Amino acid sequence: MFDEKTRKIMDEVVRLKKEKDAIILAHLYQRPEVQEVADYVGDSLGLARTAAKTSAKVIVFAGVHFMAESAKILSPDKIVLLPEIDAGCPLADTITAESLRAKKAQHPGAVVVTYVNSSAAVKAESDIICTSANAVKVVESIPSDKEIIFTPDQNLGNYVAKKTGRKLILWEGYCNTHQRLTPDDIREAKAQYPNAKVLVHPECRPEVVALADGVFSTTGIINYVVNDPGDEFIIGTEAGIMHQLSKKAPHKKCYLASPKLVCPNMKLTTIEKVKLSLETLEPQIEVEPEIAQKALQALEKMLAIG
Repeated sequence: MFDEKTRKIMDEVVRLKKEKDAIILAHLYQRPEVQEVADYVGDSLGLARTAAKTSAKVIVFAGVHFMAESAKILSPDKIVLLPEIDAGCPLADTITAESLRAKKAQHPGAVVVTYVNSSAAVKAESDIICTSANAVKVVESIPSDKEIIFTPDQNLGNYVAKKTGRKLILWEGYCNTHQRLTPDDIREAKAQYPNAKVLVHPECRPEVVALADGVFSTTGIINYVVNDPGDEFIIGTEAGIMHQLSKKAPHKKCYLASPKLVCPNMKLTTIEKVKLSLETLEPQIEVEPEIAQKALQALEKMLAIG
């Protein structure tokens, strides 16, 4: 699958990991060669849990900026590296600490539930964090008499509201990549693969979610494909997940719902950049102590729920 040059770099990365006492955490949307050298590949919840408990001195985060920030908050004594410092997240950029404070002022007493796809500063202004894997559980944990502000993903919030029956005050943000998937894309894929089940991420727009047979986090999609007796699936999330699906369910047929499902920020991290990051121990991620302390409280509340 990988050419000789890429394999040599991958081998060097593995050597450097041992030399530097480093662990590589890679999101499921990363390039296949980056996933292959990682010690753990998963979604935001699994990555956060792994970052919180690792004994390694160095964490190399193959993902985007908010993920590396979360790792630093959960493991403040570790060196946290983000191989591509410009790997951001347009969804996270839709909200700032200042704009969230303004929203809180409009709804005094409301509980702020913030999706992990957000900056450390926004997490610090939040009461509890969630991921797509546990958002329903997090919202269900909040007393029914409390107002809830859900930020920043309105599509995930809409899904959670329907699952829980709770009225949520939704922030008007969304993931650019998942938003590209349309109902027409799903209908076309179903016409091409009529026997396939449609599995989508809750960051997709509501009208896409309505056409799905199952709605799951990235890890949830993989687990469903592995355990379901069916053998054909249309996958409605970022293309990077297809690598793990091919490894964990090699005898099943998985079709990406649309070629538009590629996150340019996730693809900025290359195997060459991972190698350079390990060699130089740069770029390092830092979080201001006061922000980190407040954000940690919100993250730990999430981890306690699971």
